[in-house]
Amino acid sequence: MLHKLALSTAALVTALAPALATAPASAAGPGVERGPGEVCFWTQPGQHGTGFCYRPPGYRELPESHHDKTVSFRSDANQNLYAIDWGRHDCYYRLIRPYDFSDNWSWGSRIDGVSDNDERCQAA
Repeated sequence: MLHKLALSTAALVTALAPALATAPASAAGPGVERGPGEVCFWTQPGQHGTGFCYRPPGYRELPESHHDKTVSFRSDANQNLYAIDWGRHDCYYRLIRPYDFSDNWSWGSRIDGVSDNDERCQAA
């Protein structure tokens, strides 16, 4: 019985291997490779969808795909980072603490850029 189960499992894995190899990256998990020291943002809940990563130092605008449309994030940085929202006459920041994450981030509807300093903005 155990021998038949092992053979059935092996046959199933062999049959599914081509389908698994061609599956899109987002089906298997986040669509972006995170690196140490980066914070990454996604356009869908649970760190799925289109990904964008930032590595300090300095300020960086988010791409149009993420500008005010970020839904989740994960920080693998061992430092505070700042999500920046530029208003007409002022700006606001949301602190991203080391190793912080959110799978459904409400502040992502405001994010314009990310920085390793608060850009002289006000806390949101």
